[in-house]
Amino acid sequence: MDLKTASAIRRLRLISVPEGISWIVLAACTIIKYTVASGFDVAPVLGPIHGVLFVLYVLFWLDAWNRTKWNGGKAALYFAYSIIPGGGFIAERRLRRESEDAVIAARARQEGVVNA
Repeated sequence: MDLKTASAIRRLRLISVPEGISWIVLAACTIIKYTVASGFDVAPVLGPIHGVLFVLYVLFWLDAWNRTKWNGGKAALYFAYSIIPGGGFIAERRLRRESEDAVIAARARQEGVVNA
């Protein structure tokens, strides 16, 4: 894995957790607003924050997809993680494992252990 690809995956990992948190908090506050406290409206504040984080996730996802050459199914799965509540946490975990596996394979190739 080259440096640009690793950087693209790292950016996607770094934005996935805040995006996932903002999605869950926004959903919880919306539920509270319509069920418990009708005067509790934080959507004007949290909505734009989540929107910016979502747009950043999509941009970083596109960059990672372009650099890693994921197939359509894998790319769609990582995009779906941005839509489901808490999916950002799953995306971060899977991306971290993918990065670690790529580093291990690169070191093995460098040392001549395997032809991966």
